[in-house]
Amino acid sequence: MKNRKRKQLKLLFFLNLIIPCILLSQNKEEFKPTFKWNVTGQIWLRYSDLNEGSLINNEPVSNFTDVSLRRLRIPMSSQVTPKIFAYAILGGNNYNFKDKTFAIEVLDLYVEYSFAKFLEVGLGKSGWQGLNRWNIRSSKTMMGLDSPLFTLNSVEKNDDLGRLFGFWFKGQAGQFDYRLAFNRPFMVKNAPNGEVNFANNKPRIKTSTYVKYQFFEHESNKSAYQTGTYLQTKKVFNIGVGYQFQPKAMSDGDASLPETTFYDMEHWAIDSFLNLPLANDDAITAYLGYYDYGFGENYIRNVGANNPTTGGSGTDFNGPGVAFPMIGTGTSWYMQFGYAFKQTQLINHAVVIQPNIAIQHSDWDALNDKMTVFDFTTNFLINGSHNNKISLGYQYRPIFDATTIGQKDYKGMAVLQYQISFK
Repeated sequence: MKNRKRKQLKLLFFLNLIIPCILLSQNKEEFKPTFKWNVTGQIWLRYSDLNEGSLINNEPVSNFTDVSLRRLRIPMSSQVTPKIFAYAILGGNNYNFKDKTFAIEVLDLYVEYSFAKFLEVGLGKSGWQGLNRWNIRSSKTMMGLDSPLFTLNSVEKNDDLGRLFGFWFKGQAGQFDYRLAFNRPFMVKNAPNGEVNFANNKPRIKTSTYVKYQFFEHESNKSAYQTGTYLQTKKVFNIGVGYQFQPKAMSDGDASLPETTFYDMEHWAIDSFLNLPLANDDAITAYLGYYDYGFGENYIRNVGANNPTTGGSGTDFNGPGVAFPMIGTGTSWYMQFGYAFKQTQLINHAVVIQPNIAIQHSDWDALNDKMTVFDFTTNFLINGSHNNKISLGYQYRPIFDATTIGQKDYKGMAVLQYQISFK
């Protein structure tokens, strides 16, 4: 009897040891690392009324038609373990007739560790920054023809297409979604010359944050890039607030000179985003944001997306090509509104048609008039997907006089874009 009890105790002890090991090994076998990737390209056919004094290869030109590759993106992601996530994007912008070569860069390469849903930590090169929704936007799911580039307020000055090296914390707790990033900007090599611009000193840490409250369905925070429109697939309403700060980011001269004045870069913003499917199978997408930019005294920057010109000067303050005073010290309102009709048949294809409008209205300190630019776009999403999308857009930009710094005219740019995504 005693031997039998001893055998039972030994068996029970053995089972207590082996069962947890079996369960753990089963859990390990159940998890398999995942790997995802795709290729997305945006091809432009464009007609542009160019700013006065524009040159292409030293030849004066007032209008121009071109074909270009606006963006190429090759995102890759892997859930390496249940806690470790790795992400990378290869790609580039603005491959056009001006150069036969096209550099495919490492835009993103980072790793994240998830302690819990409310706390994830990342490290590497990425677009993880704070301030507003659209400086961390998805180019693939944009509603408008192009992204609101003014939200990428330091683009190609001390960053790489909006990306920086750094580390960040992010998470979702209840209805809140937050991110807090600490990034080291790239070095600026060219010194400002009398006007406020990005300083050629040791780059200080850029601290930024963005917090949003989600009223309805929650958005994914798996990657940094926020969706532009969900069409009829998701009910979303968020309100967010954000902040950016970099000490001594700007100056009015060479950083090595004692008479140079330095300025901190300090921005804040508040915005809201709505995506609302309707009972009739249509959908509304809307955005409204207010931005307060502090770059330093009278900072102003003309930007022309995918600019076709190679130089020039004239009586336009805008500079050559399709540029306009997009970014500066001052305040801006930015609005988007789109209406997606329910899927219909068009030329033997199931298509969702989505007309939309975007308006940037800025009060820049350096200008004598307010700056307002209009973007009109109609998307034709085949099978209701961003993977196969045709967009017809028109941008109506203000022209400022180089002498009076007041507005004198408007000019336009028309674009037919085809976006394709495959894997």
